Amino acid sequence: MRHDRRSNLQVRDVPECVHRTLKARAAASGRSLSDDVLEILEREAQHPTLDELLDRVRTRGAVDLGDEAQKILRAERDAA
Repeated sequence: MRHDRRSNLQVRDVPECVHRTLKARAAASGRSLSDDVLEILEREAQHPTLDELLDRVRTRGAVDLGDEAQKILRAERDAA
């Protein structure tokens, strides 16, 4: 993920147990809480949401699987 500009983010009303857990994990890895949370957010932002994924599928249109693949899928459905 490319980082050109930075913005600040404040999260309020974090449950104490969540804060304590994240702070302990950050300390155990020798990092600051901010650095650890930033890494979690970056990782999360790299994955599409379910809605984004479904939109991608819808825009790609139908796929022709061919006769053999269709036969296999039908056989699997019938067996279920």
